Amino acid sequence: MLEFVSADIRLNAISNLELRQPYKALRDDLVLPSATTLSNICWREYAMTVDTIKKQLPIRNKVSLALDGWISTNKLAITSVIVYCMNRNWALREVQLAFDEVDRLFCSRFES
Repeated sequence: MLEFVSADIRLNAISNLELRQPYKALRDDLVLPSATTLSNICWREYAMTVDTIKKQLPIRNKVSLALDGWISTNKLAITSVIVYCMNRNWALREVQLAFDEVDRLFCSRFES
């Protein structure tokens, strides 16, 4: 699953025989899931992630949204959406809502 998501490969590509052959060559008894099974896993993980984020956010409390961006030492451009809020003890909390790599062509004009 991680290979498909990180390489931005469509889940239905798992049905492609040429794609399945290298996996079978590495391990003959490997049972590869169907595209439907992969999709169900993705939706289940998504729902679990959303529930986890919701549990971290305060109920009926004001929050601040922040967008942060930077370029790492290995030249990856990253952006992040963060929620800041205060808990009941007035301690600052932050919850990351999104984290993604940004197209280098877009952000190269902002580099100093």
